[in-house]
Amino acid sequence: MGNVSAAEGQKAGAPPPPIMTPPPKPTSGGGPPSSATSAELERNPGLYEDLHKQCKDLFPQVFEGAKVIIAKGLSSHFQVSHTLTLSTFTPSGYRFGATYIGSKQLSPTESYPVLLGDIDSNGNMSANILHAFSERLKGKFVTQFQSRKCVGQQMTLDYRGDIYSTSITAGNLDPLNMSGLLIAHYLQRVTPRLALGAELMYQRGPQMPGGEIAIMSLAGRYSGNNWTLSANLSPVAGNLHTCYYQRVHELLQIGVELETSVRMADSTATVAYQIDIPKADVVFKGQFDSNWCVGAVMEKKLVPFPFTLALSGYANHVKSQYRFGIGIIIG
Repeated sequence: MGNVSAAEGQKAGAPPPPIMTPPPKPTSGGGPPSSATSAELERNPGLYEDLHKQCKDLFPQVFEGAKVIIAKGLSSHFQVSHTLTLSTFTPSGYRFGATYIGSKQLSPTESYPVLLGDIDSNGNMSANILHAFSERLKGKFVTQFQSRKCVGQQMTLDYRGDIYSTSITAGNLDPLNMSGLLIAHYLQRVTPRLALGAELMYQRGPQMPGGEIAIMSLAGRYSGNNWTLSANLSPVAGNLHTCYYQRVHELLQIGVELETSVRMADSTATVAYQIDIPKADVVFKGQFDSNWCVGAVMEKKLVPFPFTLALSGYANHVKSQYRFGIGIIIG
């Protein structure tokens, strides 16, 4: 949970949701943040939505067909991108994207405000706005338009205390029809290694049984020197989501994800890994799960040129589906 859609997590090989994936952290120059406040925020457990981030980052973003991405920085604050995709499974065509990064710097890797947007040849557009009102309070607004209509919007406020973080998200609110989604998160560091939290989701609309539904989930994360175990449990829905991450070597990282639905009597286990080969400028990500699905993506930097070659493969041995992709990233 944590997105506007209350559906379960994305299956391996499926394309990611169009607007609900958080955009990458911006980078830019500027002055250093306050050392006292920064030291306090180091004890912060992070956001609830990033509970499984270390493990999830190992999963390859597989694609099918061919794609070309050209990124061009017009200044230190503004960048544009051009994406051309040819595929039989996902929409093909051209997309134009633009990114603006402001000059308010909170850390060497974070500057605000951030404006992200892209539009395709059919006029479908998505936009993201991120802003830090202070080092502790940040906001995010995400929206998407299709066929000249707004089909989704999401607003989030995050607050980071000394040893806790809390956030509230409102999605697809419609005051006239009294429908929409509200999500509240809380995560607190109990010990230097243990963090505990909870999520409360309330959704109202005609598609809900009885017109409304409320679900509460409990979560925890325990961190070792080079490993992390995280889990969230929803007793009402009967769902358990567990992730284990470990850095085996400076060149090898592995992650294991287990998703269990008691109500559906179904469990899926997925193993993901990332191999870095610095001397060859290669990053390889792969995954395989208990449904006999295998996927992998290899990225190779073609130095001294500013090019990156991406090769992707995915196989579903149960359904006999096989997808292969090749891409080039310039910039």
